[in-house]
Amino acid sequence: MSALKFTKAHEWLSIDGDLVTIGITNFAQEQLGDVVFVELPEEGRQLLEGEEAAVIESVKAAGEINAPLAGTVVAINETLADAPDTVNQDPTGAGWFFKLRVEGDIENDEWLDDEAYNRYVEDEC
Repeated sequence: MSALKFTKAHEWLSIDGDLVTIGITNFAQEQLGDVVFVELPEEGRQLLEGEEAAVIESVKAAGEINAPLAGTVVAINETLADAPDTVNQDPTGAGWFFKLRVEGDIENDEWLDDEAYNRYVEDEC
């Protein structure tokens, strides 16, 4: 797995060529509490940057996962349908949400590396 990038919306991205795996950060899952339901996008769906891609519900709250970049959904984590708590157990590993195939430039200056994301969480959250 490549080094993770993070958004200020508490999503992580693992970039491998034109394939980007997306999930939520450990901080996000801790804030949500026990995840009880995840609704994922359909494979083949075209997502625009910032568009709602998935829904996550926990015992405390519900929220959405927005696409951090535009692309086509090429895989979803089907495990989450029957075991949504996988997000709590391994948010940056087995708890991934979906994979996008991206055309064009993938880099974004607003994405944070691990150190910058940790500083952001400490300072802003």
